[in-house]
Amino acid sequence: MIKYNICFVRQGNRILLLNREYPTWMGRWNGVGGKLEPGESPRESMRRELAEETGITACRLIYKGLVTWTSDDGAFDFGGMYLYLAEVPESFAYSTPVKTAEGILDWKPIDWILHPENVGVTSNVPVFLPAVLEDSRCYDHRCLYRNGELAGHVAVAIDPATEERGAAGDYLRERFR
Repeated sequence: MIKYNICFVRQGNRILLLNREYPTWMGRWNGVGGKLEPGESPRESMRRELAEETGITACRLIYKGLVTWTSDDGAFDFGGMYLYLAEVPESFAYSTPVKTAEGILDWKPIDWILHPENVGVTSNVPVFLPAVLEDSRCYDHRCLYRNGELAGHVAVAIDPATEERGAAGDYLRERFR
């Protein structure tokens, strides 16, 4: 049921973001990630995507839950991503900006990302990123969209076992029962 993943690479008080060149969220800053390939676990997929999109292979990868979305206006039904935080030490050298096939990678201060007037980041990132950075629990960050705009967000604590292959599907089947 969950086909995608997203990761926020943290180094101290900054996050490595991607300014996307293509839809969805074209021209906005977001985490890095992509689509799970057949047979991949969510963690294997996230490690592959990190390596492909950033070249980063040495990091502490922490599962933080799910980001799911629905629309109440018929624009789309349901979507979701496995959510990760990758931590790299202050001594890790990664110069930006870097042009990639997906867009431009650059380090952004956390305060800048979370600023209430910042319209340059995807609309859901400022609502779930604080929990990703500050809370040890895993959440399903349920985002509701209306006319393509974020209309609501609820964070529901979930079992970290939802990272395991098939467990997120079981969780979501129960949720939508």
